[in-house]
Amino acid sequence: MYSYIVKRILFLIPILLGVSFLVFLMIHLVPGDPAVVMLGEKATPEMLEMVREELGLNDPMLVQYFRFLKRLLHLDLGRAIISNVPVSEEIGQRFPATAELTFFSMLFAVIVGIPVGILAACKQNSIFDNISMLVALFGVSMPIFWLGLMLIWLFSVKLGWLPPSARITVGVELKRVTNLYVLDSLLTGNFKALKDVLSHLVLPSLALGTIPMAIIARMTRSSMLEVLRQDYIRTAYAKGLHSRVVVYKHAFKNALIPIVTVVGLQFGLLLGGAVLTETIFSWPGIGKLSYDAIMARDFPLVQGAVLVISMSFVFINLIVDITYSFIDPRIHYS
Repeated sequence: MYSYIVKRILFLIPILLGVSFLVFLMIHLVPGDPAVVMLGEKATPEMLEMVREELGLNDPMLVQYFRFLKRLLHLDLGRAIISNVPVSEEIGQRFPATAELTFFSMLFAVIVGIPVGILAACKQNSIFDNISMLVALFGVSMPIFWLGLMLIWLFSVKLGWLPPSARITVGVELKRVTNLYVLDSLLTGNFKALKDVLSHLVLPSLALGTIPMAIIARMTRSSMLEVLRQDYIRTAYAKGLHSRVVVYKHAFKNALIPIVTVVGLQFGLLLGGAVLTETIFSWPGIGKLSYDAIMARDFPLVQGAVLVISMSFVFINLIVDITYSFIDPRIHYS
């Protein structure tokens, strides 16, 4: 198992290099001149040339890439063009908001999706199975922006139960420790802020977590059905074991690998795909930051945000792969 983990970690090096190269290339292929964005359309050719020289834009692409890699090793992602603040600082301030939203969205997706999938498999072709799979199909097909707007309309505008936007109500004091507001509220014992922060998390978490919840429910049902048809499950029932023991101890454990795969993939996708949700709910995360940076053609900021999201996705996949070896010790690298 340890050999598998070490080899899997070593395999990250070429992947991370490939990701960094693709991100670098993608930004440089986008039409537009960063010098014009920085100085505006009225800048003289001399001023534009001076800025290009300062940014190293006149150097060959390979030289620029190695310079980019060298800076990356020192966690230097350059400075944002519009705000002139270090990109790493901007991302560091926004990433906790996205991480917190993603975590609670996945928590909702897993807590609802897995039990629904298990029950649907155990009660195949029942009313519960048909209704739950119909709801799951509806959840997969629903556009996230439409769901977000409907949730705001119903729970904020009509019922007035939950706030429609932001992470915390203006005026509610919270001492920042990690910038993860729920964790900060717990660490400082500020339960008033905790209640307020959780109320702000409900709607965006529901909007972002609905599609993964539906996918996890469908995958859990499918995986459980496959396992429940195996001979050793029939043997377990024949030995007189309680159905709960057979389902949760024998069947669910062996159905876990595809479920873990889907959960890991969805977690990574949510980190990078929160742009719409964060824009609809004015959530100050990395998705909203990326959207604003793209609109402003702030190339270093876009590059930094895409890179961080891509790296997060790679590391989440690493965790998923390592989890395989704990679920099924027979798995090895070859």
